[in-house]
Amino acid sequence: MTVIDDLPIRDDLRGRTAYGAPQEPVRVSINVNENPYDVPAEVVERVLDRVRAALPGLNRYPDREFVELRKKLAEYLGHGLSADQIWAANGSNEVLQHLLQTFAGPGRSVMGFAPTYSMYPLLTAGVGSEWIAAERDADYELSAATAVAAIETHRPDVVIFCAPNNPTGTPVDLEIIKAAYEQTHGIVIVDEAYAEFQPDGTPSALELLPGRERLVVSRTMSKAFAYAGARLGYLAADPALCDALRLVRLPYHLSAITQAAAIGALDCTDIMLGQVDAIRVQRDRLLTEIPKLGFPVYRSSANFVTFHGITDPQAMFEEFYRRSILIRNNGLPGSLRVTAGTEAETTQFLDALAEIVREHPELRAGTETASTETASSETAGA
Repeated sequence: MTVIDDLPIRDDLRGRTAYGAPQEPVRVSINVNENPYDVPAEVVERVLDRVRAALPGLNRYPDREFVELRKKLAEYLGHGLSADQIWAANGSNEVLQHLLQTFAGPGRSVMGFAPTYSMYPLLTAGVGSEWIAAERDADYELSAATAVAAIETHRPDVVIFCAPNNPTGTPVDLEIIKAAYEQTHGIVIVDEAYAEFQPDGTPSALELLPGRERLVVSRTMSKAFAYAGARLGYLAADPALCDALRLVRLPYHLSAITQAAAIGALDCTDIMLGQVDAIRVQRDRLLTEIPKLGFPVYRSSANFVTFHGITDPQAMFEEFYRRSILIRNNGLPGSLRVTAGTEAETTQFLDALAEIVREHPELRAGTETASTETASSETAGA
């Protein structure tokens, strides 16, 4: 039977593992940071109206410049942004791919701060660049001094900050981004996939865009907008940077249906974001209740929580799975990650965790062994 390594693939791809997160028919799926709420019925109708209007014209190619969508996204983001400062693609992963195709490539390097989103090294490999996993501070925090020191040491062509960070949930202060931008000659990407879940009043890196033509702020409709299945990611940057991405995008890369579905959802922004506060409540509940069961948690401003002090993460993951609850084992030492679900889903998770501890007390590490590690792992999750 033929295997991948029997094929004449690129040498730098040999031995690599494709991105993947379990998709299983369980009663509680809280493993990939999805919004747990269905798209509201009135939004469905609005989207259907937009899609119906687009259907008769599918014999023609879609608007290559997706002008109406870019205007809608600029309006949503605010900060005085205009349509020519917006780019969009099929999910934020494709947005990041466009950026790396344009500004990375063979002979160049891309740096992130591990542990972070596991697609970063995969996207980097896909464009033939070197991935540099710089270390974080204790408890997976990150300081401006640490970020600047890593940039000075490695001189990367692209620097990526996941803000808040996935899989730890750690927020990234704007002072860190400003310091990193001043230190690097290349592109600085701030991936704000989970920005809407941060506390009200938390500043966005969008504030830093004026006068910084090498700064990019990436967003997605997958999380807060409950639109993961629609696959729409976007970014804001200097118009010249957006123009550069046209050099690598595929022709007509956003279908007419995708554009219509995204515009329909943006027509109903207030409704689509209506459950964000409820998700924050469950996130904060996890941050409060998990430690009561003996497992420390890392600070999180996202819609998920990573808890640690676990002697055997895979064994605990399997205990949850045996109870038809899917969480995420993304390889962090002694840790697992759980997405904030509905109130009922959070209750089921916490009840299951309490039950697992009662039945398997050996899975909870002693206080002296549950301290956090300074991160050096490259593994993470979506």
